[in-house]
Amino acid sequence: MTKIIGLTGGIGSGKSTVANYIASKGIPVYIADEEAKKIMEREDVKQKIQNLFSDSVLNPDNSLNRKKIAEFVFNNPEKLKELNAIVHPEVQLHFKNWVKEHENFPYIIKEVAILFETGGNKQCDKVILITAPEELRIERAMKRDNVTKKDILVRINNQLPESKKKELSDFIIENINLSNTFLKIDEILKILAKL
Repeated sequence: MTKIIGLTGGIGSGKSTVANYIASKGIPVYIADEEAKKIMEREDVKQKIQNLFSDSVLNPDNSLNRKKIAEFVFNNPEKLKELNAIVHPEVQLHFKNWVKEHENFPYIIKEVAILFETGGNKQCDKVILITAPEELRIERAMKRDNVTKKDILVRINNQLPESKKKELSDFIIENINLSNTFLKIDEILKILAKL
């Protein structure tokens, strides 16, 4: 049976870069956040999301205003929970079907930012954690998302502490130097091929 390998890491850790590197090796990689964004734009799902909020969360072109939604939910844990209750089951179902399409591979990678927070690690055979010093993560995320340090800290504080993630992971990569990170990934992929 195809093994499910979780790939996770806090904001600015570099997990997307690692996911792209693994995909370049011909290994199927499921990017949960990307798939969730697509699913959230489905009319049925979009309607459920709009019903959560008293103000409109739609742009003039009828797409979701993600910035507005983020502002609502990041300071309101209850709304975030309700939003996740709509989106996560849909993503789970999509992922299950995706795994079936790739069952001829010995393992696949599931890249999820909040793998532990959603209990998704329980469905993984192994978990790879990408980490980096907090200051470096903040710097990367500020550059990438063009947001303030305060915005990044809010997101970091909404995620499980790094120390807890490390306890729950099978492989931990400190992503400071990309070529070293890729070497470590190559070693891990060799181990995974023998599972």
